[in-house]
Amino acid sequence: MPELGSRSALYQMALAICALFMSQAVNAAPQLVLAYGDSLTAGYQLPPGQGFAPLLEKALRAKGRDVKVVGAGVSGDTSTQGRARLDWVLAGLKQAPDVVVLELGANDMLRGQPPATARANLDAMVKAFKAKGSRVLVAGMRASPNLGRSYVTAFEGLYPAVAQANKVALYPFFLDGVAAQPGLLLSDGMHPNARGVQVIVKRILPAVERELDAAR
Repeated sequence: MPELGSRSALYQMALAICALFMSQAVNAAPQLVLAYGDSLTAGYQLPPGQGFAPLLEKALRAKGRDVKVVGAGVSGDTSTQGRARLDWVLAGLKQAPDVVVLELGANDMLRGQPPATARANLDAMVKAFKAKGSRVLVAGMRASPNLGRSYVTAFEGLYPAVAQANKVALYPFFLDGVAAQPGLLLSDGMHPNARGVQVIVKRILPAVERELDAAR
C-alpha cells in the first residue's frame, strides 16, 4: 500500500507540473494590439518599419512589454469600409486583440459624409471588438473648419459620444502635436512623415499602456 500511495503522490506532482507549464505557456503569449484604421495607421508613403504599428510596437517593447502590434490600416478607408472588413480581419488573427486602437473617420470628413454615419459605424465596430473581449481605445479626429460650425461640432463630438456610450477609452486627437506642423507632415500636409509618426506614438503611448495593463 505505501507503494500505491507513493505512485499517487508522484502522479499528482506530475499533474501539477504539467499544469504549471501549461499556465506558463499561456502567459508567455505576447499581448496583441490591433491598430485598425486608414492611411494614418497604414504608414502611407513611409518606408517599411516607419509606420504607426511597427513604431508603436518598438516603443512598447522598449518599455519592457511583451507585445505584438498588428497594423490593419487601409489607405482611403471610410468608417463604412472599415466596418465592412472588420469580420475577416478578426478571423485572420490567431488570437483576439487585447487592445484595439480604432482610428477611422478622417476620410468620412474629407468627403463631407454625415457625421451620424461615422458615429453609427464606429459604435458598431467598438461593440464588435468588445464582443471579442478586446479593450478599445477610440482615437478621435478633428474636422476642417471650412465644413462649417455645425458639421465640425457634430463630427468632433461623435468620438467622445461613442467612447462614453460604450464605456471605452478615448484618445481625443490622433494627430495631436503633428497636425499643421509642416516639419512633421508629408508634402500633402495631411499625413505624418516618419518624424511625425514618432510624435504620434510618443503621445499616445501612455494611453495604450493603460489599456494593456487593464487587459491583463
